[in-house]
Amino acid sequence: MNNITRSQVSLHNTKKTCWVIIENKVYDVTSFISDHPGGEEIMLEFAGSDITAILQDGNLHTHSDAAYDILSEYCIGHVEKQDKTQEETKQDKKLENNNKENKFLDLRKPLFSQLWNATYSKEFYLEQVHRPRYTPYYVPYFENPWMDKLSRTSWYTVPMIWLPFVIFQLWRSFNAINSAAETTAQGFVIGILFWSLFEYTLHRFLFHLDDLLPDHPSALLIHFTLHGIHHHMPMDRLRLVMPPALTVILSVPVFRLAHWLFRPTMAFAFVGGAFFGYVCYDMIHYYLHHAKVIDVYFKELKRYHVAHHYKNYNSGFGITSKLWDYVFGTVLYLDAEN
Repeated sequence: MNNITRSQVSLHNTKKTCWVIIENKVYDVTSFISDHPGGEEIMLEFAGSDITAILQDGNLHTHSDAAYDILSEYCIGHVEKQDKTQEETKQDKKLENNNKENKFLDLRKPLFSQLWNATYSKEFYLEQVHRPRYTPYYVPYFENPWMDKLSRTSWYTVPMIWLPFVIFQLWRSFNAINSAAETTAQGFVIGILFWSLFEYTLHRFLFHLDDLLPDHPSALLIHFTLHGIHHHMPMDRLRLVMPPALTVILSVPVFRLAHWLFRPTMAFAFVGGAFFGYVCYDMIHYYLHHAKVIDVYFKELKRYHVAHHYKNYNSGFGITSKLWDYVFGTVLYLDAEN
């Protein structure tokens, strides 16, 4: 690798070219600025400088081990050799060898075939899948281009497909036998509340079914396809919101439950409310990952969700709110004293 002086690094201190020093290594993080989970402001504040102490300051901005793994992809050189000790050089070589021995997935190749032919254990899989990676390039899931296209979902697909469906359900409610505006409104609100609980249940008991996951390649493949891919590559814009086909499959029990419990006017409104809650969920989820959020409510929610990805994936299951985390005792506390 190149030897780079600290004065050279200090010149790269803008959004167009951002370099930082961490433990005598130089990283070009320009392409990562906009996707930094903690926001671009804090990166630009320390651009062009040595941020080793900053990363270790728990009161300012703590990072998990996974964050350091991501950094390895951006290393472009070292600071001047005389600034490095023999011990640091040994640690660098040890880390490089460890990464080679424990390689999980080649993100430049289709992922499905790699997982299909995988021979690693469940323990190794869960350790690796919860260590986030960031790639500035597109990562294919299938070798077949048409199948790979179906594995991708742009954020705007969700409101385009499901908001008209919500309106249709409300129209059906208004035009059902013995309909009333008050009943429709009640059903809609109950549907939204139901979704908030359903969201929590899916996230905790289906997407994070880690302990009960069978130690078999097929089970690991299903786990990765449903949610593991999002935890391994949390900043992938095309595999964050739920694909329409999966939404349809998961919605079948909701339809059946609604029309079994309620009269038509309430049932249609309930389904409309549940799907409106779902649309809000996917839009908020995308917003938290890929936008500079507003301070009111969403800033704290983003901090909370980022901690779920990068610090403790076994708690903090709420996406749109912390309500059910409080109810079921799975709150992810961000402060050290908690």
